[in-house]
Amino acid sequence: MKRFVASSLLCAAVVLGASACSSSNDTTPQEAASSAGAALCTNLVQLKSDNAALKALSPATATKDQLKSAYDAVQNDWKKVKESSSALKSAEKEAVTTAAEDLKKAYENLPGDTTCKDAITQLQPQIQALDTAAAQATTANNCR
Repeated sequence: MKRFVASSLLCAAVVLGASACSSSNDTTPQEAASSAGAALCTNLVQLKSDNAALKALSPATATKDQLKSAYDAVQNDWKKVKESSSALKSAEKEAVTTAAEDLKKAYENLPGDTTCKDAITQLQPQIQALDTAAAQATTANNCR
C-alpha cells in the first residue's frame, strides 16, 4: 500500500515537473484537456487510496488521532478533486460530491464523546459510498 502511494506521488511529481518545464502560452486546448484529465486522475487515485486507509482502520485498535488524520487526508484529497473536477463528467461529479459531503456531515455530526470504535462503525456507510463513487469516477475517466 505504501509503495502504491509512493508510486502515485512520484508519478504526480513527474507530471507536475514536466508541466512546469513547458510554457503555458504554447498549450493547445487538447494539451490543456489532457493535463486537466491527468490532474483529475492523480487526485482521484489519491482520494481512493486515502479513503481505503480510512476504511481499513480497525474499530478495535484505531485511535481518535488516527481517525482524524485519515479523515483529514480524505478531505484534503476531496478539495483537490473539486479543484480539478472540470474534467469530471457531471454524473460522476455529482456522485463523488454527494458521497464526500455525506462523509463530512457524518463526521462533523459525531458527538464529542463518541469512541473511536463507534465513530468508525458509524462512518462505514459513508466511507463505502465514497469508495464506490471514487472508483466509478476513476473507471469512467480511464484513470489507472
